[in-house]
Amino acid sequence: MFNTGMPAENTGKFAGKTAIISGASRGIGKAIALKLAKDGANIVIAAKTAAAHPKLPGTIYTAAEEIEKAGGKSLPCIVDVRDENSVQKAVEEAVQKFGGIDILINNASAISLTGTLDTPMKRYDLMNQVNARGTFLMSQKCIPYLKQSKNPHILNISPPLLMEPHWFANHVAYTMAKYGMSMCVLGMHEELRPDGIAVNALWPRTAIWTAAMEMLSGDKEGGAKGCRTPDIMADAAYAVLSRNSREFTGHFAIDDDILTQEGVTDFDKYAIDPSAPLMPDFFVPGVKFEEALGRGDEKRARSRKALKINDMLEGVQKIITPELVGRIGAVYEFNLKGENKSFYIDLKNGAGSVAQGKPVESDVQFELLSDDLMPMFTGKLSPTQAFMTGKLKIQGNMGKAIQLESVFKKLNKAKL
Repeated sequence: MFNTGMPAENTGKFAGKTAIISGASRGIGKAIALKLAKDGANIVIAAKTAAAHPKLPGTIYTAAEEIEKAGGKSLPCIVDVRDENSVQKAVEEAVQKFGGIDILINNASAISLTGTLDTPMKRYDLMNQVNARGTFLMSQKCIPYLKQSKNPHILNISPPLLMEPHWFANHVAYTMAKYGMSMCVLGMHEELRPDGIAVNALWPRTAIWTAAMEMLSGDKEGGAKGCRTPDIMADAAYAVLSRNSREFTGHFAIDDDILTQEGVTDFDKYAIDPSAPLMPDFFVPGVKFEEALGRGDEKRARSRKALKINDMLEGVQKIITPELVGRIGAVYEFNLKGENKSFYIDLKNGAGSVAQGKPVESDVQFELLSDDLMPMFTGKLSPTQAFMTGKLKIQGNMGKAIQLESVFKKLNKAKL
């Protein structure tokens, strides 16, 4: 029904159209901006990053340069989506420069994958103010101008509303905030239907590798495996925004589903490593996690389960270096469900160490089944994958937990 005959290709239909994109200085937001810019679109870069971040490349000004080189026109605006005056000013500047607004993409988001006791209220407020309130505010200020467009769209980078306990149990604050963006879709698409304004959500089926993910994991090569590039979200967004706003509204779309409808058949081009099993993203309906994680290889699974914890700890000890301790700076505690067994990896004190039992204090606490322990330590199951699928519970510093990916990569290279 929606096949354009030109899968993932630019058609030029956004030439002269104006899109406001929050959080467009890098990552998915910038990828969508560049995709539209190739048509000659006007892009309003609404983001906070005016000065370069020491670990994250890209500012609103460097993004503006890339947009101009891609063929579009740009308007970099310093915007905090939590601040009404900041948002209002950017919208007015956009209308003054480009004459109107045709598209709003609510991409800005804050995340903290922490449980209730480990989520400071300051972080809770940040997530809800950026995700839910920011989306509502940006939409509110743009709607009067969107009403004047011929094919107006609001597109929220947010997930389907799946009321399933496992999407709430480990990070209820983040889920509430992210679902707030999706609830805007649920309500606004019907509210704005008489005005012909489409309101849809777009979400990736897999993890998307961005500079922010690289910074958190501290492991570009290993962490990127199983991820897709932001280009798949850009191509999917282009397809959604190309559709008739009076016909296609109120949808919670998944990126590769949309592209399949457009005739795309080659998804390997979006993969960081086409040979690696894809890592499913949060909140994706109907994901067959066991297949995604490659659990069918029973022979390898049996051999890994046969390894003893003592042997594994010896292997960990061998790869600990002063450089690793200095870079990680955390104590990791592992508790095996139902077995009353614990061990820890100290990558914070002295020369580092590993031992059975509980540490005096730890920065991160993991809880998992022994059956999942060796697959995680030997590379078949990453901590991120285990957490996403509910196999691993995490308490403590989530940033430090993500950094442990690099340790598992070293274990793989050491052929534990």
